[in-house]
Amino acid sequence: MPEEQNENNQQNGSSQSDFETGSITVKKNGHFIHCLTIIGQIEGHYILPSQNKTTKYEHVIPQLVAIEESAEIEGLLIILNTVGGDVEAGLAIAELLSTMNTPTASLVLGGGHSIGVPLAVSCQKSFIVPSATMTVHPVRMNGLVLGVPQTLSYFEKMQDRIVNFVENNSKISAEDFRALMMKTGELVMDVGTVLDGAGAGRCGLGDELGGLSDALGYLNDTIEKGCRQ
Repeated sequence: MPEEQNENNQQNGSSQSDFETGSITVKKNGHFIHCLTIIGQIEGHYILPSQNKTTKYEHVIPQLVAIEESAEIEGLLIILNTVGGDVEAGLAIAELLSTMNTPTASLVLGGGHSIGVPLAVSCQKSFIVPSATMTVHPVRMNGLVLGVPQTLSYFEKMQDRIVNFVENNSKISAEDFRALMMKTGELVMDVGTVLDGAGAGRCGLGDELGGLSDALGYLNDTIEKGCRQ
């Protein structure tokens, strides 16, 4: 009896930990697929107020390492509904995703805004539902900003990193992506572009319009093909 209780407690603790970090592993047709959610605001080097819904990059990065090294998990589904957040933290997560050997797919629900765009295109195949949106705009910074050439150079270099990553991991060119970033007349008191699901697909920021079953179907098909090889 004590051993059974201990095992149940461990299972309950594992489930609770998974839900707290916004992740779960499911089994279908004998294959394990891990689902990881990136929601709210991506928290980086600074802790955001407690009322903010956040995804902490120090939680996500170890999970990605564990998934890549796992002998059981054969696929990874990233579900995105994010307003953006810390640029370097978001780009770090996107770089990890883009270099994984584990089959990966992303699904944009609600929104994949700002640094959420590189996260959406970082997977091997990206899906976006028709009602979702992506907001593309230049790099911005909150708080005190020094109006000196060095600050502008820093912004430009960080923006180049994002543009190059998106170009290398999607079907959009750097020139077209910059044009979306700098478009005027669409965002109030800002420059940039808002794309719906179909618009993101036409621009090359989404591989396919689809939902959960489409993303899971792609992962299962990819896993099956890998097993047959």
